[in-house]
Amino acid sequence: MTISTTTRSSRSETAQEETWNLTDLFPRDEAWENELTSIQEDIIDITSYKGKLTSNSSTLLQAIKALETYQQRVVRVAAYAGLRFSADGSDPDNQRDSSKMSAALAFVDAKLSFFQSELLTLSDQTIETFLKEQPQLKNYYKMLNDLMEDKAHTLAPEIEEALAALSEVHNAPYMIYQRSTSSDMEFDSIKNPDGVELPMSAALYEDRYEFSPDTSTRRAAYDSFTKTLNQYKNTFAATYATEITKQITLSRLRKYESVTDFLLAKQQVTKEMYHNQLEVIQKELAPHMRRFIKLKKEKLGLDEIRYSDLKAPLDPEFNPKTTYEDATATIVEALKVMGPEYTEIIKKGIAERWIDRADNIGKANGAFCSSPYGVHPYILITWTDTMRGAFVLAHELGHAGHFYLAGKHQSLINTRPSTYFVEAPSTLNELLLAEHLLNNTDDVRMKRWVITQLLGTYYHNFVTHLLEAEYQRRIYDLAEQGVPLTANVLCKEKREALENFWGDEVAFDEGAGLTWMRQPHYYMGLYPYTYSAGLTVSTAVAQKIKEEGKTAVDSWLDVLRAGGTKKPLDLIKQAGVDMSKPDTIKVAVDYVGSLVDQLVKSYE
Repeated sequence: MTISTTTRSSRSETAQEETWNLTDLFPRDEAWENELTSIQEDIIDITSYKGKLTSNSSTLLQAIKALETYQQRVVRVAAYAGLRFSADGSDPDNQRDSSKMSAALAFVDAKLSFFQSELLTLSDQTIETFLKEQPQLKNYYKMLNDLMEDKAHTLAPEIEEALAALSEVHNAPYMIYQRSTSSDMEFDSIKNPDGVELPMSAALYEDRYEFSPDTSTRRAAYDSFTKTLNQYKNTFAATYATEITKQITLSRLRKYESVTDFLLAKQQVTKEMYHNQLEVIQKELAPHMRRFIKLKKEKLGLDEIRYSDLKAPLDPEFNPKTTYEDATATIVEALKVMGPEYTEIIKKGIAERWIDRADNIGKANGAFCSSPYGVHPYILITWTDTMRGAFVLAHELGHAGHFYLAGKHQSLINTRPSTYFVEAPSTLNELLLAEHLLNNTDDVRMKRWVITQLLGTYYHNFVTHLLEAEYQRRIYDLAEQGVPLTANVLCKEKREALENFWGDEVAFDEGAGLTWMRQPHYYMGLYPYTYSAGLTVSTAVAQKIKEEGKTAVDSWLDVLRAGGTKKPLDLIKQAGVDMSKPDTIKVAVDYVGSLVDQLVKSYE
């Protein structure tokens, strides 16, 4: 039986306090509509610099400042449309406005493509001269330097404009994926051991049922989930293959050695750093995680651990519940170690409805933080009254705190660091929350539970996302060899990546191979592996905070305030961590091993 969508609330039925306050972006939809029109008309304020952008240092400074002001408006308009669609992608008005926004962005990107092309005509010597003449240009040094480094991969101005004009088409695979997952996918309802019918959705599976202490409920939800995925596998395979073809084509047009080089260039990360994350963690973490799963199998009394059981609680009888109010209060307490300025940001976000926690029809799966410059961050999460949700929320508040500070101290162009770094501030908050909970309980079961949540954080970043990255690496290699990316090929590679990591400790079925379909990250380039990089950094920083206290905190806050003013390796070095070699990764993996040791010992 397919469950009726009426068993979940519609967006209009959700309580206002559970939703984010989008009036901080625009007071009403009409204001957004007017600004959408205006930004397309006002683009002349920027295009008026075409042909004279680099004529002198004064003009260049004026143009960059005008561009920043204009981009801030575009960011706000895009955020409003994107957040509305994420809150309810099934709403026809939100679908319409999302499409209108995509078309507007394509128009804007095409019109602004001259900016980069003209900047690239500057010589290094001219840039140095301009910097001396206009000291304010030093604020944009990294942007100018990055452009110079990208010079060899930039095409003729008319080609860049044509590619920019096609951005809506280039983004179509991701749009189709989003539209399908939010509006079209329906799941069979499931029953609990008492025969009570339970609603089923992708969000409910990922946020509740996958962690269910009841094996029959957990496995029934998995069966329902993968059954629906199977119905979409050919469509999503075609969609994803199109995305890969686009990326490979662009990499060749821009004369990169490979699509991997092309995608890493945006992150300013070397291939060595990328492969270090994938290879060191897969090789050295697997034995620790297999021991953890072996313990879970023993304590749960299961004949086998299936793929659907990996996130089952170690102690089914102990699953701490919490209200949203208590969880947020605990998070604030845990983050006081970060000092008053940071804590006040977190309090502000909680009190002023930066967070959308409702579960409604059409809401996007998972959790994210969007940070439109000049306003404040917005967090999406589906709250389910479990302490695990507190870790997810702490994670997203880490992004919020980071970008609030960066936005306060940097201009728009300098706000965002490489994605290689971006998951460090978020995962640090999870580690600080765990430390706080461990320090405030003598209950052995609670301590075990917190350790398993920590292991859940490492599982999420060092296993789930890292194996997504391994899967990506395999798929890109196949695609560049000309292998057609059919659903069967994608499922086979996903399952093999999982099996290689878990070995014989986990039993895999056909459904496991389908789980490449559950994540939107594959449409974001080489994003998945950066989760492991961020957690590697935050593991080292958390240890520094534990050992050095305020000195380490102050250093870290300076890194957050720096935003995107430095390349990731330099930014991380500012925090006292070196990611150029695999040593830091090995230390993080050893820490995971120590958590497993603690857990095993607690049962002896």
